[in-house]
Amino acid sequence: MPAAASSPPTAVRLLLASASPARLSTLRSAGIDPVVAVSEVDEDAKVAAQIALHGELAAEDVALLLARAKAEAIHTAYLVGDIDTDVAVILGCDSVLELEGEIHGKPADADEAISRWQWMRGRTGVLHTGHWLIDTRESADGGTSGMSGATASTTVHFARLSDDEIAAYVATGEPLRVAGAFTIDGLGGAFVTGIEGDHHNVVGLSLPLLRELLGDFGIGWFDVA
Repeated sequence: MPAAASSPPTAVRLLLASASPARLSTLRSAGIDPVVAVSEVDEDAKVAAQIALHGELAAEDVALLLARAKAEAIHTAYLVGDIDTDVAVILGCDSVLELEGEIHGKPADADEAISRWQWMRGRTGVLHTGHWLIDTRESADGGTSGMSGATASTTVHFARLSDDEIAAYVATGEPLRVAGAFTIDGLGGAFVTGIEGDHHNVVGLSLPLLRELLGDFGIGWFDVA
């Protein structure tokens, strides 16, 4: 008598704790269609509190700190029932641009974006993206109830834009919506002359690093939905 066919493994549901369309698109392009929930984290206050305790933070540590804060905020909401979809792992991400020792997130307004681009043009920066993963599964379900995080860093070389190009780019609104005031997968792609490192990380989510973090929890890449 033939053996009964084993049932397929249950897919591991991922929740993305980010409002970024680019991060969502990156995951979907890789075959993962996550639940999305946006956390309300006061980023300036969170960073200021850590600086008060530990002194100045490196850019990669700022990115990881904020990624963790966002993941933990959503995890808390999940635990108290504010998120009613079953998820197995929660991913928080945050990106900052480091340029000549200074740390930059999203520009506050168009004037700041123009000023920043006038300084960035022709220079090289490092885009840091923090990733924080929380395993919500209990041991009985094969989980760890643990957390793991790391920062991926990619060197970015910027073109030497004219003042008119900068003004036109900022007028599109795109630089105001993203860390570092540029994209590599949108209108700003024409202004990035080269990178060293993971392309996806510049978009805001390193797929190779995410695979490693999932592996820390015993989750295979093709197990995630």
